[in-house]
Amino acid sequence: MEIIGIFITEWVGYLAMATVLISFLMKSVNKLRIINSVGCLFFVIYGFMLQPLSKPIIITNTIIFGINMYYSFLKKN
Repeated sequence: MEIIGIFITEWVGYLAMATVLISFLMKSVNKLRIINSVGCLFFVIYGFMLQPLSKPIIITNTIIFGINMYYSFLKKN
């Protein structure tokens, strides 16, 4: 399926890229981690949408998501 001549898979990739880039504009580290995590989830979805699957994208962003969740919610300073 295409929207404005661009396949949905590409739109998900652009959304993931934009979300990760926007996360680095945050002054609060906690906000950065949360928004970056959303971008990582979009990248994981994008990796599964690609044919063939992109295991490096899926694995890397799953690990980054886990790290963000650890530092955001589990690690207490």
